[in-house]
Amino acid sequence: VQLVESGGGSVQAGGSLRLSCAASGFTHSTNCTAWFRRAPGKRREEVAAAYTAGDFIVYADSVKGRFIISLDNARNTVTLQMNNLKPEDTAMYYCATMAVISGRWCASWTSYNVWGQGTQVTVS
Repeated sequence: VQLVESGGGSVQAGGSLRLSCAASGFTHSTNCTAWFRRAPGKRREEVAAAYTAGDFIVYADSVKGRFIISLDNARNTVTLQMNNLKPEDTAMYYCATMAVISGRWCASWTSYNVWGQGTQVTVS
């Protein structure tokens, strides 16, 4: 499986950005796909996750009400719409995925085993 992120950039506080994660090579029909981020000097932080085969979405408290994760299963793409961005959202954002048999595993943040290369988001 390969993941490629795009859509990062620089924006002023209060602005919006849309990240995309294109996946290829899936060998399992159902997956959790998530966004994580890592700011300089800080630990990796989960942002949001979604289950490809059902209605399961989870958000970190820090982004609830501002970020929206959505799936386009036909295109194997996951997007993260980020609104009302804050300087503390500045980080490298990573897409990750794992094969699962139930959406309840999507919040098992340490279990994701396939990662993209990351895309930088800077909010000033």
